[in-house]
Amino acid sequence: MNLNLYIKGKWHTPTNGQNREIVNPANGEVIFHTVDGNKDDVQAAIQAARSSFDQRDWPEMTSAQRSRLLMEVADRIEKQLDTLAELEMLDNGKPLHEAKIDVQDAADCFRYYASIIRKSNGKTFNPAPNLETVVVREPIGVCGLIVPWNFPLLMGVWKIAAALAAGNTIVLKPSEVTPITAVKLFEIFADTGFPAGVVNLVMGEGKIVGNELAISHDVDMVSFTGGTETGRQIMKAASGNLKKVSLELGGKSPNIIFADTDIELAVDYALYGIYYGAGQICSAASRILVEESIYDAFVDRFVARASKITVGPGNNPDTEMGPLVSEEHMQKVLDYIRIGQEEGARLACGGNRLRNTGLSAGYFVEPTAFIDVEQNMRIVQEEVFGPVVTIQKFTDETEAIELANGTRYGLAGAVFTNDGNRAWRVIKKIKAGITWINTYHENYYEAPWGGYKESGIGRSLSETGLDEFSELKQININLQPDMINWFRE
Repeated sequence: MNLNLYIKGKWHTPTNGQNREIVNPANGEVIFHTVDGNKDDVQAAIQAARSSFDQRDWPEMTSAQRSRLLMEVADRIEKQLDTLAELEMLDNGKPLHEAKIDVQDAADCFRYYASIIRKSNGKTFNPAPNLETVVVREPIGVCGLIVPWNFPLLMGVWKIAAALAAGNTIVLKPSEVTPITAVKLFEIFADTGFPAGVVNLVMGEGKIVGNELAISHDVDMVSFTGGTETGRQIMKAASGNLKKVSLELGGKSPNIIFADTDIELAVDYALYGIYYGAGQICSAASRILVEESIYDAFVDRFVARASKITVGPGNNPDTEMGPLVSEEHMQKVLDYIRIGQEEGARLACGGNRLRNTGLSAGYFVEPTAFIDVEQNMRIVQEEVFGPVVTIQKFTDETEAIELANGTRYGLAGAVFTNDGNRAWRVIKKIKAGITWINTYHENYYEAPWGGYKESGIGRSLSETGLDEFSELKQININLQPDMINWFRE
């Protein structure tokens, strides 16, 4: 497999980059070796994208031409679905059936954006006699795309498909932990025939590659998905040329369970909300808020089911939850579990690294739940990003809303109740960009994705996500030019 950088339509081997081992988190074994790009590599990729954009060979293609290429990429992803899914499983650790869903979603995302750019993207007004105003969207230019390790292919495609559909050129920085499927995607780009310089790939650490993208005055936009503190740094670094910034950051999302809901249903979705993806999802329902009259019954049923979750390697068809992505990240999650206990919270289940036969070398952590928690505890306020949930009780609707909004994050949230009026009242008061009623984790390309407060700026997906990668321009046309005589001769 060609694990090199891709710059100006050619594969490029860094001359003095750092060698990096890519590890299978299910067993700790090295599966690939890569070489990180350096500052010169990033600059070469930026200049390739800059030249390609300025020469207009991509932005001035018709929408039909761009659409056909994006559709072809989607077809090629589908043809390689099994290969891509297996690489995603080995690289990230997620169960194979989850990886297959991600790969199919990636293909569908390209198709979605390939289709909507065939529609009209302008508006026309007649604000005065003989004057016509046209408002159009134009591509921004060079876009630096920085993606996380939890959905290595899919999160990359969310950005890539929209940016390319809008007519931009790109430099992609995948996570240095999980770069493999990004390389395979760029092999597809190379085979599809994109003009040289339109798509560029530079692997490496954020402090080098990501920082260069953020500070460069030749980059017109940075789109980043990841932690809130890193997002702050990118925002500061991007201020040099006031480039557009889109940030999809952390979350500490509440899942509110009212007493009138079906407990079995609520428990089922609560498990899915936090333990899907081993909790390594920005929108994970990591805070469960339960009305006090059903609190004990809910906790008992939740713990009983959480304790039965099958944790294992992604290639085991019985696996329901895979490992954490790296040893470093596993240690961070275990540290939070220790902190929660030190703060006085009580473990209802889990809390340990799994060292069963066949799992001892991997980065597996038990599905974990804390009870007897207080709102000011770190495990309630800070993003753990692992299979760790807190379960709090509330007395009434007002307290539920207060607790739900009581963190600096505002990415997602859910309400479970059989009272439709209450559901609407509460969900409208939750300060979050992605919300659900009696469900969780539903996500569609037609709807925008993003958060309030410190969960980010801007939106991905939908037509709104396409608009993120464009600039608005008004064009005023005088249909009957004549002397204005504003100043006397």
